[in-house]
Amino acid sequence: MSSIYENPLITRYASKEMAQIFSDDEKFKTWRKLWIALAKSEKELGLNITDEQIEEMEMHAEDINYEDAKRFEKELRHDVMAHIRAFGLQCPKAKPIIHLGATSAFVDDNTDIILMYKAFQLIKKKLLKLIDVLSDFAIKYKNVPTLGFTHFQPAQLTTVGKRATLWIQDLIFDYEDLEYRLKNIKLRGVKGTTGTQASFMELFNGDEEKVKRLDKLVAKKMGFSNVFDVTGQTYTRKYDFILLSVLSEIAQSAHKFSNDIRLLQHLKEIEEPFEEKQVGSSAMAYKRNPMRCERMASLCRYVITALLNSSITSSSQWFERTLDDSANRRIVIPEMFLTTDAILNLYLNVASGLKVNMKIINKHVMNELPFMATEAILMECVLKGGDRQELHEVIRTNSLKAQEVIKEGGENPLLNYLKEDERINLSDVEIDNILDPKKFTGRAENQTIEYIENVVKPLLNANNIEDVQADIEV
Repeated sequence: MSSIYENPLITRYASKEMAQIFSDDEKFKTWRKLWIALAKSEKELGLNITDEQIEEMEMHAEDINYEDAKRFEKELRHDVMAHIRAFGLQCPKAKPIIHLGATSAFVDDNTDIILMYKAFQLIKKKLLKLIDVLSDFAIKYKNVPTLGFTHFQPAQLTTVGKRATLWIQDLIFDYEDLEYRLKNIKLRGVKGTTGTQASFMELFNGDEEKVKRLDKLVAKKMGFSNVFDVTGQTYTRKYDFILLSVLSEIAQSAHKFSNDIRLLQHLKEIEEPFEEKQVGSSAMAYKRNPMRCERMASLCRYVITALLNSSITSSSQWFERTLDDSANRRIVIPEMFLTTDAILNLYLNVASGLKVNMKIINKHVMNELPFMATEAILMECVLKGGDRQELHEVIRTNSLKAQEVIKEGGENPLLNYLKEDERINLSDVEIDNILDPKKFTGRAENQTIEYIENVVKPLLNANNIEDVQADIEV
């Protein structure tokens, strides 16, 4: 056990894959890749940089001398300069041209975007797998009638599968926004100390075309086609808010799902996975708490509220930049991705192991359906020659009597009351036929089929759906 605080996102919740993306090692290796891309591009555009210098840098792109960097940072109080010095120790020939013309934001900002891009790829993979799992669930239960709820009060019937399409639709909106952001993502590029590219204009003797090409060349070498048209020293912090908003959207969708499952588990209709030796309560041994969905809700709340940091940071920057963004972003950006990763792990785990209790669902349907079916019974009686006004009163009085029985804890007796009332001119079989739950679900089954076939399957078929591990450690 550690004697100091350890972030539970690392020790309990997020995947090792996501944690690795935001590791110091990944960050500092990306810095070196950016310095190499800058040197190569400057050489291509005519600066006096040799192949030998670049080869030396490439030789040490991965084996970072962290102890040297740590020693330099303690002395300089500047992490970028510390790593430039450390890189220079390993690359004495390249030392004069490392970081040539650049400012700290060249490595800081470009790396932040590169790491977010990588993290989004992992989020995308899990999101697609989740949509795939839920679509199977929706089809499996497409024609199982269940109570709809408005205001958490019993309402017209829907189906278990149709309800799942609502969860899927939210996730597809999130996926579409994520895809848009990924396709249009921009690097800060090579912009200099205040975004004017003045240092690069000096290096290239005022040749604007070369400076513009340098911006594009570096981005291309890092695997990106777009760069910001204009920046200050940093790219606008509004862009963090724009990108991180996608994570908030995913958290909102997951929170909605987790709430629905928690409520359904209270009703004993649908339950999250519960393992053989799992303990629900230290005191109440019989309990089966929806702990995974509760954890989802808790983590979702963190992501949703964390986005506020980015909006405040964006709005409070001064001119070309201030440094009050730095410490905040070091925490907010990684933690929002780590938390969203943990949320999707939980969502996948729960969605893959949902237990549907058909008999309980049907019992709840049949407890409420007689009330919902009264209008259909009334219409059928009138079609057989009955008096609508008289029949309305018969159904009303019987319904009130039935409600009193229910309030005393009894089962709904309305169906029996109507069958026994001679004024209802329908046979028991005719009443039972009217009360077939599937007659009260409207187009729910076909809506489910159509949505999966027309919207979900084309999306899934257009992508490689990878198998994703969604084991919950604790």
